Amino acid sequence: MSMTSKPHFSNIADHLKEGITSGHFGVGSLLPTELELRDHYKTSRHTVRMALLELQKLGLVSRRKNVGTRVESATPQVGFQQSLASVEDLVQFGATHSRVVREVEQVQARDGLARLLGCAEGAKWLRISSLRMEDTEVDLPIGWTDVYVDPAYTDLQALVKDSPEVLVSSLIEQHYGRRVAEIVQLVQAVEVPAPMAERLRIKPGAAALQIVRRYLDAEGRVTEITVTTHPADRFSLTMRLQRAAG
Repeated sequence: MSMTSKPHFSNIADHLKEGITSGHFGVGSLLPTELELRDHYKTSRHTVRMALLELQKLGLVSRRKNVGTRVESATPQVGFQQSLASVEDLVQFGATHSRVVREVEQVQARDGLARLLGCAEGAKWLRISSLRMEDTEVDLPIGWTDVYVDPAYTDLQALVKDSPEVLVSSLIEQHYGRRVAEIVQLVQAVEVPAPMAERLRIKPGAAALQIVRRYLDAEGRVTEITVTTHPADRFSLTMRLQRAAG
């Protein structure tokens, strides 16, 4: 398969997927490192990470810090696709990251928080707050995430800490039977408040991208709401828009 000198992440993902499905990279083996892939494809490390994230979303690989990218399956799995009317949005994240839980507490949504979450004033939530760490030797935080779930999910605190690589929505599905059918996402620019800025190692008031995601089941009921704040210089969002058929 021929590659251009500066391939798009999807071209790299397709090339690596071909290597996995053909058996060139066997199940249980490790893919080349990010630096090796960067040099092989003559591209940036950022682009390589986006390609590897594509493979991870397909269930072909898993990624762990200090281990690498391991082939988990030779058969792609169907993942989530976000849509807006007739336009399909393919959202890619700028880095592979791990979760480090910092706070767990029960809260009531008041004023600004209630508006942000789109819930009733005084609604009760279990909030799990975590740093998102970039998977590099410098361990630089790429974001702060507040996960809001039903207060009855008391076991989630231990589950989240024990499985930092697993999405909270997946843990809810596995342990509480609430399956996600749709994710509604809101992206907006914000300024980082002082307490969060200290955790993210940036200046208070610095620009950031805030992403609010509402996870809904087949009946349209909320199973989880997440609010993630990314410093402007540590996160990128790539979106591919395609015309609907016809």
